[in-house]
Amino acid sequence: MNARVLVVDDDPSLAEMLGIVLRGEGWDVGHCPDGSGALEAFRAFKPDVVLLDVMLPGLDGVQVCQQLRAESGVPIVMLTARTDTVDVVAGLDAGADDYITKPFKPQELIARVHARLRRTDEREGVDDTLRIGNLAIDITGHSVHRGEEAIALTPLEFDLVVTLARKPWKVFSREELLQKVWGYRHAGDTRLVNVHVQRLRAKIERDPEHPEIVLTVRGVGYKAGAPA
Repeated sequence: MNARVLVVDDDPSLAEMLGIVLRGEGWDVGHCPDGSGALEAFRAFKPDVVLLDVMLPGLDGVQVCQQLRAESGVPIVMLTARTDTVDVVAGLDAGADDYITKPFKPQELIARVHARLRRTDEREGVDDTLRIGNLAIDITGHSVHRGEEAIALTPLEFDLVVTLARKPWKVFSREELLQKVWGYRHAGDTRLVNVHVQRLRAKIERDPEHPEIVLTVRGVGYKAGAPA
C-alpha cells in the first residue's frame, strides 16, 4: 500500500509543487488549504505523515498540531518561514516531530518524509524486548509498558527510547540522536532532541524533573538509565 501524505498549506503554488514531488515518490497526496478544515481532512484521508504549514488561515499550524496530536501519533513535519523561530518551538512543544524551513530543496523534503515513514524495527533490530529503567519495550508489538500500565508514545518517541535502550552503556550526543532518530545526514537543529526528550520524560518518568530513565550527561547528551 502506498504511503499517504497530507499537505496542509494555503499557498496553492507550493501545494501543487509538493504534490508533484511527493507523487513522484509513489505516495498518495491529500491537500487541505486552511487550518479550520485540517482535522476533518486528516480523519477522512488517514495519512501516514502530515506536512503542516505554521501560518494558516483559520486555525494556525500550532493549534492544528495540538488537535492532531490529541487523537493521533501520526508523524507531523512543520513547514516554516525563516522568521518563524518562535512558532517552530511552539510547534515542537505542541507535538510536531520535525520541521523544515522554506524555501527548501525537494530532495531535503523527501528525505524528511522518508525518515518519518521509516520505523525503528526496520532500521535495526534483533531484540524483541528491551528494558530501560522500569520500562519494558516490545519492539515487535511497538509498545511500552511499566508493569501492567501501557504508555502511549508517538512513533518518534518510541524510536527515541528504543535507540537509547539498545545501547544502555552509550552516551549519545544530540547530533548522533538527530541522525539515528530523525534521519539527518547534515547539521541540524539540536532543539528537536531537547524538546522531544522533555516530551518523552513527561510520559515515562515518575518525576520528569528528576529523571531515572532518560538521563542527561552534561556537556555531552543523553543515555539510558539502568534497568530497574
